[in-house]
Amino acid sequence: MVNSAPESGSHEFDATKTRTQGQLVLRRFLRHRLAMVSLGVFVFLVLFAFVGPFIWTFDYEDVTSKSYQPMSGTHPLGTTQVGKDMLALLMRGTAYSLQIALIVAALATAIGVTFGALAGYLRGFIDTVLMRLVDLLLIIPQIAVAAIVVKGFSGSWYVVALVLAAFAWMSIARITRGETLSLAQREFIEAARACGASTPRIIFKHLVPNMIGSITVNATLAIAAAVLTEAALSFLGLGVQPPDTSLGVIVLENYGQFMNRPWLFWGPFIVLVSLSLAVNFIGDGLRDAFDPRQTKVRA
Repeated sequence: MVNSAPESGSHEFDATKTRTQGQLVLRRFLRHRLAMVSLGVFVFLVLFAFVGPFIWTFDYEDVTSKSYQPMSGTHPLGTTQVGKDMLALLMRGTAYSLQIALIVAALATAIGVTFGALAGYLRGFIDTVLMRLVDLLLIIPQIAVAAIVVKGFSGSWYVVALVLAAFAWMSIARITRGETLSLAQREFIEAARACGASTPRIIFKHLVPNMIGSITVNATLAIAAAVLTEAALSFLGLGVQPPDTSLGVIVLENYGQFMNRPWLFWGPFIVLVSLSLAVNFIGDGLRDAFDPRQTKVRA
């Protein structure tokens, strides 16, 4: 008789084919085409901002030619009013905008996760105080306060980053609190309490790792929000101040050339929009990848 039993290596439930949660998330993310394209755009912009200046001929501070030179092989995006190479200046502005956005996302995520987890886990009086603080800060006009503080501290890029971070953590805190309220009732948390684990250990060892999906997604979206908010402040002349620069500053300095020399405006504008959209689509891809309802992953 012919043995019809399947080989152990091809069994449907072969343990060697079992994937961890991390592998499933990665496969879902890699299959998200728009997220992959956006990730490529984001990596390109990062290389453009931080590696490009070491390759490009001109420095952003060099007065290389006459003012308002047209696009050419020497100056692909022309020169500014004072004769600076626009491409070199754009690299510098993109680097500053990325630095600000990454610092804002890191600080806002750290503060928001800490406050939200504490409120959701401790509940009671602590929860009430922290959430009322969040509600109070949410009704304060962010742009107005940020403009006043940035103006008062000379408008350095790191001051802008700190001010934006101070207003960016509240939404993350509310989302984290909601998830913590649910997780705090789970068996593994009860087991940790029974074993005598301290509050900080339960929060950062057990709760936060189980919220890594939403934390990652919200951190990604915080980057995009920070890019646009910084650009809006700088465009109004209330954000980053010279000698520092950013994409918003470059757009502000050249929006008057929209009709006569459109490349000076559209160059930084396209980079700004591309950066924001790329990060948003990466966030969408991560959200879909971490969604536990998406269980159909092809082998």
